[in-house]
Amino acid sequence: MTSNTSTTTNKKSTVGAYLVERLYQIGVKHLFGVPGDFVIPFLEKVIENKDKLEYVGTCNELNAAYAADGYARINGVGALATTYVVGEFSALNGVTGSFAEKVPVINITGCPPTAAFNEQWMLHHTFGDYYTPMKVFKNVTAAHTMLFDSERAASEIDRILRHCLLKKLPVYIGIPMDIVTAECVFPSTPLFSSPLMKDVMLTNEVICNFIEKEFQKDQDSLNEAVAEAVVMIENSKSPIFIAGVELKRYRLEKCLDNLLRKTGIPYATMMLGKAVLDEDHPQFIGLYEGKTSRPYVKERVENSDCVIILGEWMTDLNTGGFSTQFNSAKLIKASVDKVQISFHYFRDIFLKNFMEKLASQLHRRGKAELKDLNIKPAIEGCTHRRTLEFKPNLDKPLCIARTFDRISHFLKEDSIVLADIGTSLYSVAETMLPKGSTFIGQTFYGSIGYTVGATLGAAKAALASAKPTRPVVLFIGDGAFQMTCQDLSTIIRNELKVIIFLINNDGYTIERLITDNVYNDIQGWQYHKLSHVFGGKDETFNCFTESDLESALHKISNNKFNLAFIEIHTGKMDASTSLITAGKYMARR
Repeated sequence: MTSNTSTTTNKKSTVGAYLVERLYQIGVKHLFGVPGDFVIPFLEKVIENKDKLEYVGTCNELNAAYAADGYARINGVGALATTYVVGEFSALNGVTGSFAEKVPVINITGCPPTAAFNEQWMLHHTFGDYYTPMKVFKNVTAAHTMLFDSERAASEIDRILRHCLLKKLPVYIGIPMDIVTAECVFPSTPLFSSPLMKDVMLTNEVICNFIEKEFQKDQDSLNEAVAEAVVMIENSKSPIFIAGVELKRYRLEKCLDNLLRKTGIPYATMMLGKAVLDEDHPQFIGLYEGKTSRPYVKERVENSDCVIILGEWMTDLNTGGFSTQFNSAKLIKASVDKVQISFHYFRDIFLKNFMEKLASQLHRRGKAELKDLNIKPAIEGCTHRRTLEFKPNLDKPLCIARTFDRISHFLKEDSIVLADIGTSLYSVAETMLPKGSTFIGQTFYGSIGYTVGATLGAAKAALASAKPTRPVVLFIGDGAFQMTCQDLSTIIRNELKVIIFLINNDGYTIERLITDNVYNDIQGWQYHKLSHVFGGKDETFNCFTESDLESALHKISNNKFNLAFIEIHTGKMDASTSLITAGKYMARR
């Protein structure tokens, strides 16, 4: 998360231009949104500074929020801009999902002029209390502000952005129309003042340095926690790490890799932490989902005499319906700012510091000890893995299991793989991803249709990254696609190279697995034709058999498509074992 710019000087500008400048400095290169009269003055400032911040218009505000979320998961932070009330409330569900899953998103709302707030004008898009929208967003953001005072606007903007980056949570900035063009003074210092910063470039190391100061308030507490953890781990015969989602959010993948390399101890992930490191890592044993785990992973985790959970959340979908089996007396659980060791609790400990100190004090197990650990890498037993030869049965109708067996061979290194909640998410979770891949799925909040907008955002972030040619691949069901399909047109408009696999199983399969009734039925669309309806010119594919899929994958691999849209037809109740189990769990609640 970097940007190239000179040191901020003590100069005068406008509040709108200052906000654009700060967004640029923290690494936001694209702003997603929908215009409206109250936000247009700010969008004008964005257009004036398009060399720093590119505006990406979406078809609706909900998808703008999803796009900012997907962008942030790749870039480190994202942003959206909407108009007052009608726009921001449309985006509310997307921002709430970012709050639930700890994704740093800056939500900017263009508001009526300050006089309207003071005199309570009966303007369009209003409904009485002008402060209600900010009160609503207060519950799903780490910090919020309404920029009424241009003299204090710069310091307020900085305060809000610091909260976003330090807490890894959404924030809210309301900016009245007249304040956008009001004069303000640029501070002479960067957003984060640090010896690690040569100018105003913001890096993950700088942010971690400040998070450390915020969380790591008691060095003695850290030393005591590490000492206790080291004793438990060193005395165990079959320890195992579970690497979680917070390692992704706080960019601690290198810390994890160093800890694994220093100790030789195996690790598993849950769905939220999927692909935190390359899945062909020799110490990675696979996905742990409680009772829905494959037998070796379940036995290895649940029979361990020391489970070390690093930054993972014990949500229902992440734990196979709360079916995990941990012995609390043999459990170490570290989250971003606290550590639990057996029945002891330590507060204000930054996860990065805890992991680094563990790595420095644990010994690497010898060959005999590692042999005793009986590590079977995930690549040996993952449900869909590219190490097993796939022989298509050309006339055979497509089914979920064989489709993902085939796709595990198709996915390329460094892919960004997105999967919507339901059949797609559970199937991709069980698919071995190639080296360098990033996985995006809303495994906690689970808003259906999230991934269309998120794919737009992730693809834009990839283009602006050090690896602009990263493949972006989306897996989504027909029901989810009907929720948010409009921004397929935005993907086409921006000429983004995206591959979409649409699983057409004629309705809401995950809900059918709970209770099958008429409310799970939807109108059937010819989904593969929508690309052309939205102005796309690339070839699309409608696949019923394994032969159809083979032909589609061959053409995609040998042609330069911007958008490749592959519609996969499967049975209504065709689902992975883990999704079927999840449906049974939901039905019992």
